[in-house]
Amino acid sequence: MKRIFSLAHLAVLGAMALTALAPAHAAYPDKPIRLIVVYPAGGTTDAVARALAEKLGSQMGQQLIVENKGGAGGAIGIDAMAKAAPDGYTLAISAVSPITLLPHLGKLPFDPVNDVAPVASVMYSPVYVLATPAFTGKSFADVLAQSKAKPGAIRVATSGIATLGHLMVESIKAKSGLELIHVPYKGGGQVVTDAAGGQFELFTTNPSPAANGQMQKGTLRVLAVGAPQRLASFKDVPTLAELGFPEANMTSTFGIFAPAKVPTEIINRLHAEIAKAIATPDMTQRLTQLDNVPAVMSPPEFTRFVRAESSTNAKIVRERNIKAD
Repeated sequence: MKRIFSLAHLAVLGAMALTALAPAHAAYPDKPIRLIVVYPAGGTTDAVARALAEKLGSQMGQQLIVENKGGAGGAIGIDAMAKAAPDGYTLAISAVSPITLLPHLGKLPFDPVNDVAPVASVMYSPVYVLATPAFTGKSFADVLAQSKAKPGAIRVATSGIATLGHLMVESIKAKSGLELIHVPYKGGGQVVTDAAGGQFELFTTNPSPAANGQMQKGTLRVLAVGAPQRLASFKDVPTLAELGFPEANMTSTFGIFAPAKVPTEIINRLHAEIAKAIATPDMTQRLTQLDNVPAVMSPPEFTRFVRAESSTNAKIVRERNIKAD
């Protein structure tokens, strides 16, 4: 009887312990959440992260502390997030490229499949193919015609070797068989300045205050866009897919990521809160004012998207023998 009582007593204590632990997830979050921006302060991603952090903090009743951890194309910030405790209190906001492109260019300190959990996409940022004052043509068809007539006459600048823009250029070259000269920069700031000065004929870039400002002045002209469909602000500008280059029709998709072993209920809670925040008029306006497009995918959808993009990038990197710096 004494043994039976002891076992029963232990069972009751165990049930009480489980009951005491149960509200932990239900109460999430019960302390501030760290949101790592994997790029330096001052850029579009940083601005979006801070606006989203403020909105989520208001919704969830806990502060989101934004921390910039740039470097290595986003790999440093993703690594810091991936190695954090899997309790939902450390997240990262990033383009998908550190997970879908960088792994095919060299060894990373994290495993993009086993260490990282996609929580929700936030937006996609189209890629402009812009003509500078050095380009004498009027359309993308003129790019192809001039390049065919005089191989190597068209120089295309990007923000760097093995960036999304570089992959797009290589895809266009592979499909057209034309010789386009790639001019890689180290980052996107100087390339806009040099583009406005006509240092090359074309360049690829995501929306930014600097690039959009030059477009408004008429110094830079949009010849094509990488986007699922034409942009509302450039309805007459075709996508690269429409122009016959579907593999080059790329966008920069940004989202929230968490360490891989964060409980599913927390991932789902975060996704729901992010979707709610992005749907508010002020967040939508903040995203769309520079042609970024709100796009919230569920965790399973976002995971499938990331894996599909990784597969596409691997193919381009392999076929075009692209090497990192």
